[in-house]
Amino acid sequence: MLKRVSLVLILAFAVMSLAAPALAQDDPYANVDPSGQTVVFWHQHSGAREEQLQRIVENFNATNEFGITVTAINQGSYNDIYNRVTTNLASGTGDLPQLVVAYGNQAATYFLNDGLVDMNLFVNSPTWGLTEEEKADFFEAFFNADVFPQYDGVRLGFPPNRSMEVMYYNADWLAELRAAGAISFDGPPTTPEQFREAACAAVSNPFSGATSDVAPIGYQLSTDASRFASWTFAFGGDIFDYEANQYTLNSEGAIAAISFLDSLFEEGCAGEIFERFGDQANFGNGVTLFTVGSSSGLPFYRTAVETGANFNWSVAAIPHTTPEPVQNLYGASVSIPVTTREGELAAWLFVKYYTSPEVQAEWAVASNYFPVRISSAESLTDYFAENPTYKTAFDLLPFTKAEPSVPGYDPVREEISRVLTAIITDADTRPIADILAELNEFANTELADASVRIGG
Repeated sequence: MLKRVSLVLILAFAVMSLAAPALAQDDPYANVDPSGQTVVFWHQHSGAREEQLQRIVENFNATNEFGITVTAINQGSYNDIYNRVTTNLASGTGDLPQLVVAYGNQAATYFLNDGLVDMNLFVNSPTWGLTEEEKADFFEAFFNADVFPQYDGVRLGFPPNRSMEVMYYNADWLAELRAAGAISFDGPPTTPEQFREAACAAVSNPFSGATSDVAPIGYQLSTDASRFASWTFAFGGDIFDYEANQYTLNSEGAIAAISFLDSLFEEGCAGEIFERFGDQANFGNGVTLFTVGSSSGLPFYRTAVETGANFNWSVAAIPHTTPEPVQNLYGASVSIPVTTREGELAAWLFVKYYTSPEVQAEWAVASNYFPVRISSAESLTDYFAENPTYKTAFDLLPFTKAEPSVPGYDPVREEISRVLTAIITDADTRPIADILAELNEFANTELADASVRIGG
């Protein structure tokens, strides 16, 4: 009997020894112990958002079963963090956090410098990952945004939040324009033609409740690369072709969009922004009819209106030529730098907690970002009722598109901003198609150069 039991045990151990390498190969973190690890998290949040993030961190530290301690540290702006990470990667000092906030194009740069872990290893881990039900609970566009097909499908980040570009509008002013016969439609404009009609009408029909003596204007344009992308999307274009791995900043949609914006300036219906958040302040004072900006700015617009002209306002899709809206969705994810297996796993366990439905609902209320979990909306019923503009923006999530996640996008964004400014100020009076062709050539050269720099 003893010999039979021994034989059974020997066979069992033999089976386990054969299975263990396969498990380790499929799940390299299966036998990693994250107990007692410290996770340093570099982020850009400040104010109320940082306070809520610290509460999330404190709760995780107090409740996780592994005794993991997360230390969240504000490291300045996105660019500050990017510069610090790339400098540390280049120096090879190993001075990296276990978790870092990063836009997709920044994460791509880190990855090509051998600096990031493929988070598919965590998401799909039988030991530490997400169930199929949990994966299905993420908004699909959010869940897939950090997967890079050009790098064989690696996942270089995971989304804790997102926001989108929306059109802010003064509903009372639009109603006055309609009542005066100055515009031909009700409610917010849905097409570029209606947008032009209202923007131009606003110049000669000031809002009755305005609290500033600044001359009325229909639209104030921020010459940011995201505005370039948002209006291009709205005109049915794109700014990057992933199949060709090339920028398309001179697509037909881009030319049409920028030509439209330029014509608004030529007609005196749109103006520049001369100070940070100047458009937001003028909107609140009732002297700017439309602005376009991030949905995460909703609380700041509410404050501007309440302390300004105190009118009825809301948000809507950017006026579009496409059958459905095409909204510019953006937001930084969190990425896991290459450190130690124990530290990497500990960072993932915090990310998993951070993106759980209950925590996401709390984070959405405090940050005014959109939650990444569908089920989080069930906890936001009261918040939707109290903040109808947020709900309006939330309902646009099915109609989203993202800017390119490629290395070298940061200098391209700067050049887009410079070129857009030159166009609307008539500093460059060449045909817009020629200007954008030159811009596109610059962008693709920068893309190629970035790849060479990283590869070298």
